[in-house]
Amino acid sequence: MTAKIETDVRHITPSGRSVFADLGFDEQEAIALHADSLRKIENTLAIKEQLMEEIAVWISDKNMKQADVATVLHISRPRVSDVVNKKTNKFTIDALVNMLSHIGKPVRVYVG
Repeated sequence: MTAKIETDVRHITPSGRSVFADLGFDEQEAIALHADSLRKIENTLAIKEQLMEEIAVWISDKNMKQADVATVLHISRPRVSDVVNKKTNKFTIDALVNMLSHIGKPVRVYVG
């Protein structure tokens, strides 16, 4: 006998609403949690953009074709375009750090 996995959607938070409020946090705490999550997202995006910019500058300086860059970075040619166009949602920080190590630009992290 197999257990039935429930797959019914019970609630969807509408666009523009706070998921934290929908989870039952009081209004002030929901606002604070939402603001904190937005700051964390902004920070992550800024890090990804900085890493992508380093790769894009390297590509420009080397004047390489995307196919050659893809080989060096160990990614597909379309992914090179995604890096150059800073499509941050398509990459993890780890993946970008690995690409930078492939081009001789090791990443160091400083905590301030």
